[in-house]
Amino acid sequence: MKTRHLRLGLCALALTVMLVGCATKPYDYTNFRAHPPRSILVLPPLNESTAVEGTYGYFSTVTMPLAEMGYYVYPVVVVDQFMKENGMPTAGEMHQAPLDKIRDIIGADAVLYVTLKQYGTKYQVINSATIVAVQAKLVDTKTGLVLWEGTATAQQNSGGSGNIFADLIVAAVDQAINSSTDQAHDVSRMANALLLTPKDHGLLYGPYYPKDKQQ
Repeated sequence: MKTRHLRLGLCALALTVMLVGCATKPYDYTNFRAHPPRSILVLPPLNESTAVEGTYGYFSTVTMPLAEMGYYVYPVVVVDQFMKENGMPTAGEMHQAPLDKIRDIIGADAVLYVTLKQYGTKYQVINSATIVAVQAKLVDTKTGLVLWEGTATAQQNSGGSGNIFADLIVAAVDQAINSSTDQAHDVSRMANALLLTPKDHGLLYGPYYPKDKQQ
């Protein structure tokens, strides 16, 4: 899905997805424009949710939207394996890696640090809510300056139809399906759209994004 389509899609998601953390004034992109990155290394997110699958469930959804916005993004599997082989087996240890080492060894212009605040599905009697809440900041590897940061929460609800018996059956089926699948993985894509693409608050287009398509 192209980034411009993600922007248009935000309105369609209004009934099931909410965005939090938006400021009332445009983001200050001074640091970003002074040090525009061409390549981004995304580290596995710090997971503050109760879902153990959250780190890699979310991590696998980040590369595509960043690439579609015009950046070279290092493959997440390669990054994860490289860090583990170099004595950093957890996301917390990876987030402590020196920026100068990342720049010298990997060559990334910037690092995207993500904290996963919520991830997973909460069940009630006849409905459920799948929530993904993230915080992110993009840091320049040469200067250590924060180039951009943002927060977003995506929520997808499964509501009742008014027929209590039918709703109970549907809720039981949903819970059984969700216990064997990661529904929050799909909601993560919504969270990424809300995080990266809002006008005046999202991440600016990268150098590989066609100039004639920027809006």
